Amino acid sequence: MLENYVNEDSEEEEVEEEQEKRDSVFETGSITVQKDGHFIHCLTVIGQIEGHYILPSRNKTTKYEHVIPQLVAIEESKDIEGLLIILNTVGGDVEAGLAIAELLSTMQTPTASLVLGGGHSIGVPLAVSCKKSFIVPSATMTVHPVRMNGTVLGVPQTLSYFEKMQDRIVKFVANNAAISADDFRDLMMKTGELVMDVGTVLDGEEAVNCGLVDALGGLSDALEYLNSQIEEGNNAVHDSQS
Repeated sequence: MLENYVNEDSEEEEVEEEQEKRDSVFETGSITVQKDGHFIHCLTVIGQIEGHYILPSRNKTTKYEHVIPQLVAIEESKDIEGLLIILNTVGGDVEAGLAIAELLSTMQTPTASLVLGGGHSIGVPLAVSCKKSFIVPSATMTVHPVRMNGTVLGVPQTLSYFEKMQDRIVKFVANNAAISADDFRDLMMKTGELVMDVGTVLDGEEAVNCGLVDALGGLSDALEYLNSQIEEGNNAVHDSQS
């Protein structure tokens, strides 16, 4: 009789765990998976990155107030050993996106990013913020100057703000990717490629060739990289304790 109760409790716990996983995917687009015995958290950044202003409900958004606490929890977790960021974003709030990217770049947890579909605008700093970045061949990335939607007062203070924000993005990308600041700025200010705008659209191979993204690859490549980094870290700890 006692064994039956134990089995029932165990089954109920498994059902609850599965429900929690489904709820997590539905609410935050994230899930923790097991790869070769290691727990890796997968977080998706899709649609527009929502910042200080709430976007219309019809828009697919990634809310930075949801993402930042998750990143802190992952960094402090004793169970999660790696983090995979999957990107398919058109961009969005510049400061919110850059805040997430800065946080990712300072994490000690092994991190990898994978660009699927698109990693446009502020999605570029997000892609390069991880320890290693991957992109599928069919994905694209749009590099362009900082711009604002809506009415912007054409005063010197506004232009100065744009320039400083743009400089922050250029510096961040140059510090976290194999592309130089000058080359990235050239991509940002290129004319003749985007209709009625300046900037550059890169496919997966072009993004790798110019040094913006580390490697062409897919999901298995990103997970394999994280697994190798986790193993390497574990071996280093073991050796130091020996």
